[in-house]
Order: sequence, then C-alpha cells, then structure tokens
Amino acid sequence: MTDKDNGETEDDKKDEKDIPSDDLVTAQHSITVKRRKLNYTTTTGRVVLRREVLTEGKFDGHQPKAEVFMTTYTLDGADPKARPVTFAFNGGPGSSSVWLHLGLLGPRRVVSGDVGELTPPPYELADNAETLLAHSDLVFIDPVSTGYSRAVKGEKPGEYHGFQGDIESVGEVIRLWTSRNGRWMSPKFLAGESYGTLRAAGLAEHLQSRYGMYLNGLMLISSVLDFTTLDFNENNDVPYALFLPTYAAIAHYHGLHGDRELADVLAEAEEFAARDYPWALNRGHRLTEEERADVVTRLAAITGLSEDYVDRVDLRVEHVRFFTELLRHQRRIVGRLDGRFTSWDADYGQELMSEDASYAAILGPYAAALNHYVRAELEYSNDLPYEIIARTVHPWSYKEFEGRAVSVTAKLSAAMRANPHLKVHVAFGYHDGATAYYASEHVLAHLAIPAELRENIESAYYPAGHMMYVHEPSRVQQSKDLADFVKSASNR
Repeated sequence: MTDKDNGETEDDKKDEKDIPSDDLVTAQHSITVKRRKLNYTTTTGRVVLRREVLTEGKFDGHQPKAEVFMTTYTLDGADPKARPVTFAFNGGPGSSSVWLHLGLLGPRRVVSGDVGELTPPPYELADNAETLLAHSDLVFIDPVSTGYSRAVKGEKPGEYHGFQGDIESVGEVIRLWTSRNGRWMSPKFLAGESYGTLRAAGLAEHLQSRYGMYLNGLMLISSVLDFTTLDFNENNDVPYALFLPTYAAIAHYHGLHGDRELADVLAEAEEFAARDYPWALNRGHRLTEEERADVVTRLAAITGLSEDYVDRVDLRVEHVRFFTELLRHQRRIVGRLDGRFTSWDADYGQELMSEDASYAAILGPYAAALNHYVRAELEYSNDLPYEIIARTVHPWSYKEFEGRAVSVTAKLSAAMRANPHLKVHVAFGYHDGATAYYASEHVLAHLAIPAELRENIESAYYPAGHMMYVHEPSRVQQSKDLADFVKSASNR
C-alpha cells in the first residue's frame, strides 16, 4: 500500500519506526548543599551507538549497534571550561551504575540502612547533601545489557560482553557525550567501582590513544587491576597472602580478636603476609614440622579460624570458604562484598555459602529506589526490566589476554607516563572480601611508572566493605575525599 500524499509505503513507515533513536528526556531539579541552592538539569535515557561499517571495502554508513542508558546531571549556569565532569560506572562485569549513582555520588540517595539496622521495605530516597554534583557534573553509564542498555535489533549483544568490546563501547559513549555537550575543554574524571576500576584504567589509555582525550583523574573504588591477585588456585599462592589482612579485619569486626585495636591487628597481618607467610607457602613440604606448626598457629590467630581448619586446608584459606567457615560455630555466614554483614544458610555443613549476605542485604533498597526514581523524578519510562546485575553477560570474554593474566597495570602505567598530570584516587574498604585492600596495594606498588609520578596516586581507607558508602560515617568521609580530589586535580 502507498500513501497517496508522499508516495511512502506502509513498509517504509514500518522500517523508519524500527530505526532506533535517542529517547532522552530532561527535567529541572534543585538541592541545597551547605546552604547553597544548586539548580541542575537531569538528562535521562538511551543514546544510540553507531559504528562505521564497510561492506566489501565500501563505506556502508553509520549503522546503529546498541542503545546505552545514561543519567546525566549538569549544574545550571556553570562555565563549561571550569566545570569538571565525572563519568561513573560500576563493575561486575554485568553491573549497572545504580550503586555509585544512588549510594554515593548522585544528588539523591537510597536510605538502605546498615548492619543491624537495615531499612525495611518499601524503602526511601533522600537528598544527598554530600553529592559530588556540588563540584562536578555527573554522567552515569550503564554498559550494554545492564540497566536499560541493550543491543539493537539484529545485533549481537555478545560483542559487548568482553574486555575490549566493553572498553570501546563505553569509550564511545564518553566521546559522544563530551562532543555533543561541548565539554572537550572541561576537566574530566572517571569513577569506577570493582570491575569498573579495571574498565577505568583501560579507558584512560584507550581515550588517550584513540581520541587524544586526556583525563584529569581516575577514582578507583574497591580496586582490582590485576586478576592474579584474586585467582585462588593450586598453581597461584599470591592471593592467599594478599587476602590475609582482610580476613583479619573481618575476624576483628566479629569479636575474634578481643579488645585489640583494628590497626594493631592489621599491622600484624600485613607483616605476616609480607614475609613469613609467602615464604612458608613457597617452601611447601620442605617446611619442618616445627615451622609448619608455627605457621598454623599464627595463621589461625590472625584469621580467627581454628588451627585444625588451617591445617586441613594446607595453610591456604580460600576467600569464599573463609566467609562460610568463620562463624560456622554460630550458624552464620559472612558477607563477601562486606564482611561486616552476616546471614543464615540452609546447610552449615557445606564448604561454600549459598549467597552473599551483604549483597542480599542491599539489593532490595537499591532496586526499588532506582525503579521509582527514574520514573517519578527523572521522568523517564521504559518497560524493560532494569538489570541491576545482568547475568546474561557471562561468560565474559578475556580473549585479549589469552595465555596471560588479565591485567590493566600496563595500560594504566602507559596512561600515566603519557599524561603526567593524570591523578589517581584509590578507595579501600577494610572489610571488602571481593577486592582485598592489601591486594590492591600490591598491584599499585608494581606499576611501571617513575618515582616522581607515584605522588600522583593517593589512597583512602574506610572501616566498611566493597560498597563502603553503605556505612554512613564512611559515606560522609568518602564524599569529602572525592570532592577534595576533584577540586585538586581539576587545575582550575
């Protein structure tokens, strides 16, 4: 059938309707921070990513490949050249940006409660008086298949479910937003959490080498830059020592170190992890009976585990087994993301806990808050489920690292050498059992940068876990620390 007025067929109209387009919506808001009223604009929705396509050597146009969901906060009336902008994302792989968005950085935050005083449903949102928006515009990015982000019709989402595809797609989002909003001359920052720190480090090098976009700073929250430090297996003794101070911190929190100060407990654990413990693991069966007995005693005392257990696992305490074993005598399991949390399990004889007590405690508040907030306050509607954690991204591809460890230390080092003004802020949670603080320190100490650039790296420590901001005193302090970092690294 043909439209008599313009000659357009119904098939043509259908084809046009199927072509994806940006669905951004804007809204006006305000918040008072330290008696200063901030008027800001939110822009929420999906941006279409396109790729230059060649067919048989001929240019075939910029074809849509994916739609990426973003939430942007810009301060009204600000000078773009002087105003910093922070691009933020979480990790997973497969996590949306909801955690940093509504937990720490955004102008609105979820009231989730903390250990022992979790907020019951239906939960609440509150103004975040410590929002980083007071110092930087904010762009929250949900990588493909997370949040509302999806591959377009006919495209393969698996292209984005891997290290390089993820880097390139998120990098393209950052380039597009920067260009469309006239922000190439603004101070620019990346804030990543967990796998998002690996993404941020990779992006720093990618943005420089691909687009010539040099950043002012990276905010690495619960950092993991080299998977060797997390890969517990019979051929890799490295993580057993690097996780030891975290075990000590968690044991201390649960009263297994008596009235000793946390700093004292950590100092003992770090000293043992730095020298005697790796030596003992390296010796293997060459240890004498007396030497092995001494290691068993010291390791049990530091971890809060029994000497019998330490002996039975051959001096090697794997992290998920630790969370399952530590409070077995109390019929409790310990959280992996945050070892301060505990919960029940169905079977206290099993080796591995059924779920992460800390993740289960905070998922509900964040999911409810996001699904309400995006519709009621940001004025964006979408019938897709908002994927807080997308399981469909697995197996995640690391084909670029075939035959070697997954690590971005070389990329971060290269980015810092090429851009000596790049500053790095690293945030650690003492009770983080997913990305142990001592393991991250180990990686940072081995970056291939000259001594004069090491002062570009600063560290901050908090008495909480992976999402340290669920602990209110840590949230307030971390907000201040990040604000100070952005102000000092903006060069304005």
